Amino acid sequence: MMKYFFAICITALLFNYTVFSQGKNITHKVEKGETISQIAIKYNVTPYNIYQLNPDAQSGLKPNSVLLIPKSDVKQKTIVQAKPIVKTTTHLVEPKETLYGIEKKYGISDEDLKKSNPSLEKEGLKIGQTLVISSKNSPKITTVIQEKVIYHEVLPKETKYSISKQYGITIEELEKKNPEIVSNLPIGYKLIIKGNAPKVEKTIPVVETKKEIAKPNPVNKTVNYLNYEVKPKETLYSLSKMFEMTQNELITLNPALSQGVVEGMILKVPSTIAIPQETKKGYVALSNKSNNRKKLVLLLPFNMPKIEGDTINSTAMRLKKDKFLNMTLDFYAGALVAIDSAKQLGLAIDVNIFDSQETKNSSNIAAIIKENNLENSDAIIGPFYQNNVEKTAELLNVNQVPVISPLSKEIGNSFSNLYQTIPTNTVVKNAMFDYMRAKNGNIIAIVDKKKESMIQFIKENHKDVKFSVLTANGTLSPENLKSLFVKDKMNYVVMETGNTGMIKSTMATMMSAMATYKVQLVILEPNETLDTDEINFVDLTKLKLMYPSVTRENESPEALIFEKEFKKKNKIFPSAFATRGFDITFDTMMRLSQDKTYQETADTMATEQVDNKFEYYKKEGGGYTNKGVYILYYDTDLATKEAN
Repeated sequence: MMKYFFAICITALLFNYTVFSQGKNITHKVEKGETISQIAIKYNVTPYNIYQLNPDAQSGLKPNSVLLIPKSDVKQKTIVQAKPIVKTTTHLVEPKETLYGIEKKYGISDEDLKKSNPSLEKEGLKIGQTLVISSKNSPKITTVIQEKVIYHEVLPKETKYSISKQYGITIEELEKKNPEIVSNLPIGYKLIIKGNAPKVEKTIPVVETKKEIAKPNPVNKTVNYLNYEVKPKETLYSLSKMFEMTQNELITLNPALSQGVVEGMILKVPSTIAIPQETKKGYVALSNKSNNRKKLVLLLPFNMPKIEGDTINSTAMRLKKDKFLNMTLDFYAGALVAIDSAKQLGLAIDVNIFDSQETKNSSNIAAIIKENNLENSDAIIGPFYQNNVEKTAELLNVNQVPVISPLSKEIGNSFSNLYQTIPTNTVVKNAMFDYMRAKNGNIIAIVDKKKESMIQFIKENHKDVKFSVLTANGTLSPENLKSLFVKDKMNYVVMETGNTGMIKSTMATMMSAMATYKVQLVILEPNETLDTDEINFVDLTKLKLMYPSVTRENESPEALIFEKEFKKKNKIFPSAFATRGFDITFDTMMRLSQDKTYQETADTMATEQVDNKFEYYKKEGGGYTNKGVYILYYDTDLATKEAN
């Protein structure tokens, strides 16, 4: 085995340091497993502040070591919450009234109304029905936070980048504190850098609000709500116009709006309102458009010192036993094919490959970054473990170097320069529901009572889905399922159970209804029971079993070329990890070859390689998530195909 290292040009990086008074510092003893981010949050400072006083911490934290922490000036008064006073009244339901209108009239939530009137969940709202209205009136309590506020007045020729770098924060954090500067940065504007500026009271007079709430609302005619994610540059005014609601009505449904509109905020709106779907990025085939040389770095866990120091196992024996090493080498082999393909296309990209020497909780990342000036890179692929990916993104965040996570799932901290390539489970499941809605389908869910988390997920995120009522002993009721079918629409039956009997009963009920209704079986997660001999595969193809997947089975000419080239170089067919190594590396190199930064391509373009899609969107907490998901199904010719 060989080490692969490529020389890169070294340029100096100048850091701006803020001097802290020694008298204001406190100490912290590092505990096992603690991260810089966790410690920073604990003391209400930034990781950058800690690194300023403890430069050695950039190479990693050691248990029982002592850090200097700049003392925060934040003080908070403790307020004792007054016990709410519960008042009860009744309301007689009149024609054309809705739950939403009643809730607005009395200023109560949908949850509280249904809690006081359990029959609403099953039977809905009926004319002449008497509802119990329980309202909680609490004295208005304000938590007073006294915090040192730091301002900055924008000077000519200053940019968001220069200002954020000056104060050791990210551009994203600067924009979050000052949403007015998202589109432009006016000279003379007074920016909030740290703390919260005194808010101008914008509370709407109580009397006026009651008048607004008391107005009949002819638009909302449903008891359900849908979630909407706030997009960049949207304002309270634009949202109110989009949803055909007053600003007061929006704030009543979403009290957090009273503190301002924040990108990524999830709003609750009546389901009768047509919510514009998230603007999907168009998939494009990228070509070489730039002659400017770019620098790409791969951080792969070969762990060479460990292998060379192994006096017991031979290299051949280690390859047989070490699955992680095999995965690394497969990914590396796929990446090499991508690098060779890019070279043939004439892409002006210098590639540097380093051994990240990583385990789940340690790596050589800090030393590699410091010794090789990786802050000058245009993009970095790796490391493999999530902890190490986050550490890399944190160290390179001030320079906004894109760090592309190839294999780990996003379960930890978010950084504005971190790109997760594996879609989350939530994204995968939501993609399936988005597809069914796009086809104007009638969506029915059959979920085993044991799968409480799945039931909760569907109820909270997909309120338009109908649940088939199970029997008292938890089995399927064929009669109830059939009663939910509708004609002239595709009836999608989302089945989530590992119970063989329930699966067979569901499939039999659906097949018996095929003469009258259009039906299709859907699963959201892999189901091992469907692969057993107990379940007839041909029946699954008749029901065209459909499911979401982060990869596909590709037999296109381009995919066959990759397979042929890989086999030619390695004497074997590519594994899933080898294909992923090719897809991520080639996709990154093609994005770098555009007349844009990597982030700009992520904001505007979606791409597709051999087996993987890359459709990036900004996350609420920072960074990017991949929403590139395939919708696949079993066809009657026994082949797995991509749904149109």
